[in-house]
Amino acid sequence: MILRVLRRVWIEAVQTALRMLPFPCRTGLRVLGRPGRSAPVFLTGNFGLTVERVKRALAGIDGYLLVANSRGVNVWCAATGGLLTDHDVVSVLKTSGIERLVDHRHVILPQLAATGIDARVIREKTGWKVVWGPVAADSIEAFLGRGMKATRAMRSVRFPWRARLEMAVAWAFPISLLACLLAPLWPQGALSLVGLVWGLSLALFLAFPLYERFLKPRAPRVGFVLFDFGQAGALLLFWAAFLLALVAGAVLAGGVPFTFLLRWGLASLIVLLILGLDLSGSTPVYKSGLHEDRLLGIELDEQRCKGAGFCETVCPKDVFEVDHHRKLASLPRSDECVQCGACIVQCPFDALFFRSPDGAVVEPDTVRRFKLNLIGTRKVAVGSPGS
Repeated sequence: MILRVLRRVWIEAVQTALRMLPFPCRTGLRVLGRPGRSAPVFLTGNFGLTVERVKRALAGIDGYLLVANSRGVNVWCAATGGLLTDHDVVSVLKTSGIERLVDHRHVILPQLAATGIDARVIREKTGWKVVWGPVAADSIEAFLGRGMKATRAMRSVRFPWRARLEMAVAWAFPISLLACLLAPLWPQGALSLVGLVWGLSLALFLAFPLYERFLKPRAPRVGFVLFDFGQAGALLLFWAAFLLALVAGAVLAGGVPFTFLLRWGLASLIVLLILGLDLSGSTPVYKSGLHEDRLLGIELDEQRCKGAGFCETVCPKDVFEVDHHRKLASLPRSDECVQCGACIVQCPFDALFFRSPDGAVVEPDTVRRFKLNLIGTRKVAVGSPGS
């Protein structure tokens, strides 16, 4: 028991601090409790931290967990980037032996995998029906209690304080390691620089709701953006606040040399520029400022739409409303779209598509086949024909 707890703490600490890196774990079948032949079957990617958290969320539930090969990357990034594909889901369903253990053919996938997993392909190749689970693992129990029906809250992605704290650590840890390299050159200031990195990172991410509420970052309708400041230069305002605090501290301390203020003012600016290189892309609620896809708008062809509601089911930003009487979807919150493409991938009628600012259409087949890498370029997904 103690070893299990220590292992969990180790995984949480290391993989949170270095979550920008892949951490693959063993793929295949995990048995949860004492499942019977009607037990639910869940599927996730093989990012170690994700698997541990899903298992914890499923504690007390008798079922099966399939771990597909996502190349050690979290589900949303892997599915969006073509690292968790139809092939990987089909492979684990066929090789894990799960078909011999249950009588049903329903597999619960995390909703955020809908950007890269086509439910129709899984059904055609395996006979298994994909059921889209909630965005967060801690909603699974409630999801099952509702007969595997997700509420609007379960479908919507959030950026709560715990997630913001984790992102602060994920940025601060590697940057502080780089700061430590300055120790031989600046022994008296290296430790203070590390403290500055952690302080600014924690302050920036924990204060994100204020940044979001008052400065509402929107990706500008232009090309490549190097530093994502958001409207009104939010990070520059954040830096100005830090400088005021620094000057106030100096006055209270009885005054300090101008060179001290200059040195730490410059150091804080550099740290904030690194943290703000892609601040929106470090959140689940905004598109990366480095991806040209942020310029795309989601559009609906009403002539093709049948009101099936797949778009509403998989959208992480609650963009859609479906009128089941008229059998027609609408996009009342299209300005909230983060261009993940999940709705386009899952629509069986090809009624949804992206349009660029110059009027060019990104067809559904393009979104299904070509996935976004880290720098925002669409590449053929791993395991896809032609990859």
